[in-house]
Amino acid sequence: MVTVLRTDQYAGLESFREVGEFLPLQADRQGKVIREVALARFGLPLSEHPGQELEVRVALIRDWRRLVPKESSSEAEDRPLRWDEKPNETHEYWLDESWQATPLPAPPMEPKLIPIVTTATEADAVELVQTYTRRWPAQENAIRDWLIPLGIDINHGYAKTVVANSEVTKKRDALQKRLDNVRRWTEGARKRMHNVSKLYRKRCEQTKERADALYRDLNHHQMEMERQGVEYWLLKKTIKEEKAVADAEIEEYQQRQWRAYHTSNKEFNKCEKYCREQRELLRALEDLDQQERKMYELNNRKDQIMTIFKVALANLGMWVRDHYFPASYAHATWHRLQPFFQLPGRIFWGQDRVEVELKPFNDRALNRDLGELCAKAAQEQPRLPDGRRLIFRLQGARILHLDAPEKEVA
Repeated sequence: MVTVLRTDQYAGLESFREVGEFLPLQADRQGKVIREVALARFGLPLSEHPGQELEVRVALIRDWRRLVPKESSSEAEDRPLRWDEKPNETHEYWLDESWQATPLPAPPMEPKLIPIVTTATEADAVELVQTYTRRWPAQENAIRDWLIPLGIDINHGYAKTVVANSEVTKKRDALQKRLDNVRRWTEGARKRMHNVSKLYRKRCEQTKERADALYRDLNHHQMEMERQGVEYWLLKKTIKEEKAVADAEIEEYQQRQWRAYHTSNKEFNKCEKYCREQRELLRALEDLDQQERKMYELNNRKDQIMTIFKVALANLGMWVRDHYFPASYAHATWHRLQPFFQLPGRIFWGQDRVEVELKPFNDRALNRDLGELCAKAAQEQPRLPDGRRLIFRLQGARILHLDAPEKEVA
């Protein structure tokens, strides 16, 4: 048995044992290796027998054309970097007005693994891959079985023109539009943040100055009342009342100060959010450029027309097989019917009929089948488009007339 593992049955290269050396399997036109293969072992859990495993051989394909996110292998790698953190542990100074967003670092990638397994005790990695990958083209295709022996299983040419990938273009336009908006919003949020920060510092100074002034006046009033000899209980009551009024006014100043503080934090968070989104959008645009594939517009009308003729030819051969050949040929392919269609002979053109004289085979069984074919054709009495009858007969045999009167036997 040869099959491929599902992605939920393994978790990377570490799931396999005795992984051998990766050998080149496929290269591109420039000679760069795009696929590698290595032999390994894998323990396949048996659902019907918990705790037991089936030892299988694996051909591990490492496909460099299809990259997938790499799974982290250590606790240090588990900690993701902050969006503004650089690999050298410094940070992007995105609060500065001259800051220019750069794409977020691409996540570490690795080639996709394609594990092909077999229950055979010994296997060759390359042969195992070829056995699996070639099984689909090797499956029976009735139409191709008819076309290949005739030498017409080919393309008849087409013209191709590079066109824009509409889906990618649509995604790129949407990302670029969003990026332009986010850049504009970032500038606005940064300006408001700086302005409100200045306002907050100004209000802090105003609060401090007003509080100092109020308490200074309160102290002067208290000392004045003491010089005047005001009774203690009255002095204490008066100062307490004046202090409450001063604290209420200071509280109003502090509320104005904290409102500016919270507004500044709000704009700070907005600015951070927009700066982060800029880097994410730039990363998405770069990924889109890397994943984009060229799209071609094909003009294959010639090939389509010829395909119609080829399918019609295959259907005609099947129709002849089903209507005139013996029942034993019901599922025969072109390889079995080919000797009949390639028989030499002569054609006699008459006014009301066309006779096809076929040369017999050197095989008794084939001649018997050929005789049945001619008899069935005579029974069906097929006609050509111009109305003339089509008659088949073996060389040296007389024509079978099914419409002739029966001879009386004395």
